[in-house]
Parts: sequence; C-alpha cells; structure tokens
Amino acid sequence: MSALSVALTTAIGALVGAAARPGIFARSVPAPAAARSSCPHCGGAILDRRLPVLPASGRCPACAEAIGPRPLLPEAAAALAFAAIAVGGASGWFAAAQYWVAACGVALALIDLAVQRLPDVLTLPACGGTLLLLTAAVLAGEPGSLGRAAAAAAALTAVFLLMAFAGAMGLGDVKLAPAIGALLGWSSWTVLFWGAAAGFVVGAVSEVVRMAAGGVRRTHVSFGPYMVIGALAVSVATS
Repeated sequence: MSALSVALTTAIGALVGAAARPGIFARSVPAPAAARSSCPHCGGAILDRRLPVLPASGRCPACAEAIGPRPLLPEAAAALAFAAIAVGGASGWFAAAQYWVAACGVALALIDLAVQRLPDVLTLPACGGTLLLLTAAVLAGEPGSLGRAAAAAAALTAVFLLMAFAGAMGLGDVKLAPAIGALLGWSSWTVLFWGAAAGFVVGAVSEVVRMAAGGVRRTHVSFGPYMVIGALAVSVATS
C-alpha cells in the first residue's frame, strides 16, 4: 500500500476514534449501570441525545473536571490500529473485518481499562459485524474459510467460558471471544492459536513491566485490551 493510502487510512482511524469518544464516555460506568450522559462530578449534562458529542478536551464544560477518555487517546489508538492494518496489506472484506475489530476493540479496550467491563452493546456488534464481513469475503471469493472462522469463534468462546467459570476471566471477555476467534480462524487454526496466545503474552509482559515500575500487583486485570492487541497483531502479521 502506498504512503498516501496509509496516511489516509490513518486519518480515517483518527476520525473513527473521535466518533467513538462519546460512546466510551457513556459506557465507562460500573455494572449494572447501562450508560451515562451527565458529568460524574457536577451532574451537568454532557451528551445530548440529538447530537452526542463529547468535548475533545476530556473535561466537563461546566466544572472543568476530567471526565475521560483522555484527550486524543481514542483518536491516537484508532489511528495507530488502522495504520498497522493498512501496512499489513490485507484487502477486500477481510481487511474490512480487521478494521471493524479494531474500531470496536479500541472502544472496548478503553472502557475495560476505565471500569473493567466489556459492555454487550459493543461486544455483540463486534461479533456480528465480523461474521457478516467474513461472509461477504466468502461471497467475493477471498481466500479463507467461513466454516473454520465460525468453528474457531465457538472454540475460543468455549475455552474462555471455562476460564470464566474458574474465575480467571470475566464474562465480557467471553463475549468478545467470538469476534476474535472468527477473525483469526478465517486464516488458519495456527493463526487462531498464536493470536489467542499473543493476548496472554502481551498481558503478562505488560503486568510485569507495570509492577517493575512500582505498580501494585492487581487481583483483576483488564484483559480486553490484550485480547484485541494480540489478535490484531497476529492477524495483520499473517495477512
């Protein structure tokens, strides 16, 4: 892909991140709350249902308190993810599936980091959209297997569900697993294995680095971001 195409794709990613900002704010609430539209500090209205726009400054217009996500964080994360996918060279509907997982994944990752939660309103569309785009890839004659993608989605979900029952993972991670499994399984079972394993490796390394820097050992780790990073990294590297 040309440098111009990568630059344009990166810009689109930044716009996607900006569009995700209101949703990230709204859904960054502890369970069982569904969403919020007001400042958690002063109670002032933040999101208008007719035009859900969040201040890019990351601060409440009324009290000037930080309300998250941090300024430019969603934009930068989505831009980086989109740039990496563009450089990876995938094309067609499979590339669209990668971009879709990246777009949903950035929002989910930032919500998970904020409140350790992966809301259904994003995990379910992530799964449905990925399978829909891979179905389009089959109809377009792109190399890959929709049957294997579906089987991989089911297999990874089953593994994560067992881990959730053992207390090693949250149910939100289980609901994100079908999208991750389908994207990786489209290419091969080997890609599924390495993509799933990469999430655990990235998570372990990140936690070791964090504790080495003086962080306190945590009893619960937000695994969603690591799932997305690991899956996309392996999918892009093998596409």
